[in-house]
Amino acid sequence: MSAWTTDVLVIGSGFGGAIPAYHLAAGGARVTVLERGPRLAAADFSHSLRLGTYNRIVDVIKGDGISVIAGNCVGGGSVVYFAASLRAPAFVFERRGSLRRRLWPAALTRAALDPWYERVEEALPVTRLDWPDVSYAGGVLAAACARAGRTCNPVPVAVDTARCTDCNWMLSGCRFDAKRSLLLNYLPAAEAHGAEVLPLHEVQTLAPSPLPGHRYAATFAVLDPADYSCTGEVGTIHAKVVVLAAGAVGTPVLLQRSAPLLGGVPAAVGRYFSGNGDRVSTAVVDEQKAASLLGLSRPGGAAYAALPVGKPITAASFDHLDPTAPEFSRFTVQQIYFPPVTNVLAQAADGWFGVAKRRMRHEWTSWLTLLAMTEDDNEGSFGLPPLTGGFTRVAPGIGLGSMSFAATARTRAGWAAADAELRAVLQKDGLAEVRPWTEAVAGAVTAHPLGSCRIGDDPATSALTDQHELRGHPGLFVTDGAAVPTSLTVNPSLTIAALAERAVPAVVDRAARAGVAVTYGAPLPTG
Repeated sequence: MSAWTTDVLVIGSGFGGAIPAYHLAAGGARVTVLERGPRLAAADFSHSLRLGTYNRIVDVIKGDGISVIAGNCVGGGSVVYFAASLRAPAFVFERRGSLRRRLWPAALTRAALDPWYERVEEALPVTRLDWPDVSYAGGVLAAACARAGRTCNPVPVAVDTARCTDCNWMLSGCRFDAKRSLLLNYLPAAEAHGAEVLPLHEVQTLAPSPLPGHRYAATFAVLDPADYSCTGEVGTIHAKVVVLAAGAVGTPVLLQRSAPLLGGVPAAVGRYFSGNGDRVSTAVVDEQKAASLLGLSRPGGAAYAALPVGKPITAASFDHLDPTAPEFSRFTVQQIYFPPVTNVLAQAADGWFGVAKRRMRHEWTSWLTLLAMTEDDNEGSFGLPPLTGGFTRVAPGIGLGSMSFAATARTRAGWAAADAELRAVLQKDGLAEVRPWTEAVAGAVTAHPLGSCRIGDDPATSALTDQHELRGHPGLFVTDGAAVPTSLTVNPSLTIAALAERAVPAVVDRAARAGVAVTYGAPLPTG
């Protein structure tokens, strides 16, 4: 068994891990990043759906009532996400939920987070698309919205549009380094300042360190690159400060497993889990109506028939983000793209069996896939943790998680409102047939897990202080999506990153008080 020391241990290399890793390393700390997934560069990404390619870096984790799609590689979700980079509306930070009191810390408002949003937008950087950059699918949604009296706008994305080939393989990583993942900015900048990033290192437990001057000891296992369910070397690393960013599924499980060693963890760990209110629907577009009603056409004579052409997310309608509207009635509707393999996650109502299924699949290029991001009720929770890892692997890229999710009436009301809006826009005069994915196979499906170890002011309902430090455990911070208190009604990556930027000064201060020679104030990385 190997053992070594570091100043700051960062667990996970997505937005919540890479950002603190960079600032701490640039400030002079010795930083070690442990990542459970493999490390791939642009040339290693395979734009195919062959087993052994995408499922090396993407996990589908099925819980009771919810399935989560998550990144599993150096760079985390930034490698496989669709790069939509939106600031959360101001009303999100005032949400009260079913607890009937403000869920976000009083210190956090949209105005307070705006400077941190700006930093991330500059560092990645984020590009504001114009209509010529919008995909065919985004154009269909925009045209349908306009015809129904709604608005639709291009979505800001972390993509270099000059390099982008519109290949639509973002879920499998970007072979062209056009998507501005963390592999191109924060992580290489951290390594340039001496941070060590170790892939295929899965942390199993956290405990007090017996070494003088070190507060925490993390045990880890090195995973077999050909089979992540097999482990080789095991070891321990002792750190003065720990930044936990294993994702909203991995972080609470690691803390739950470590609770007896740590002398307990806050009761809110593993509670208040959110799927960001995600609601996926399929709309099968009538090609003739797309031509006659919307006046659309493209080279080759088709009106549309181009679901897989372009970027996965380019357009969205924000008409239902009225801050004066009641909670659980506000949502964004967004054009999105899923490759065919993900359709096994759920069933489209009234048409996923027999001849009807074959006919629907035959029309796949004329689909619109749509994501509504609503206000859910944070009703998810985690049960007993597995013996190792964040979930039980049953096959490459597939696992069984300990989380459960039973949608409340409030969450379902939000989904129903989004469903009704999609029907009003897309079924007008027979343009398309909207079919929400049912929950019969996978339950709710989300790529945006949040809230399982959230920040807040109330110790009874939040695991972390407003500075992201685990209550009762000085020097242990959580900076990933688990810390986000509520669903956001938009894609959460930019908010997770902004919160991580905001948390860094507190982490640096705690490290300095632990004897680490570190300062805050390094310039932003440049990609």
